[in-house]
Amino acid sequence: MCVILESEIMPRTEKNRIVGEPPLFSAFKPIGVKGPGLTKIMLSLDEYEALKLADQLGLSHAEAADEMGISRSTFTRLIERARQKMADFIISGKMLVIDGGNVHFRNNILRCMDCGQMFKTGFEEHLTNCPACNSDKLINFAGGFGHGKCCQNHK
Repeated sequence: MCVILESEIMPRTEKNRIVGEPPLFSAFKPIGVKGPGLTKIMLSLDEYEALKLADQLGLSHAEAADEMGISRSTFTRLIERARQKMADFIISGKMLVIDGGNVHFRNNILRCMDCGQMFKTGFEEHLTNCPACNSDKLINFAGGFGHGKCCQNHK
């Protein structure tokens, strides 16, 4: 008689990964092509962070994995998926959308709609007005991805 344990058929829940800060832009497409007609490629926030750490900042897989709070082997799988999606986006002329994934941000970015200034902040800071012009018209980048208070304890 064969007994199948629930743990053998249920995938493990994905661990939250640490992302330094939200991306400034969340969608990209080829020039001259209308977005609604394009096939979308979804790049998760953790895949975005993997690209930033390895390919923009030049960190080793071990250093980048440590920065994200994941194992080196998990980071390697993550960066390979991200690179494949980026190649498909560039070569096939698809639309790239950055969103989703189990993440917490280390920092946030705010932009003033009146003066255009951008500010990197921690989640313990509660800016309600622009430090440069005192406007209350601030865009919360992490909030655009549904994050804020949940990220306070994940530095």
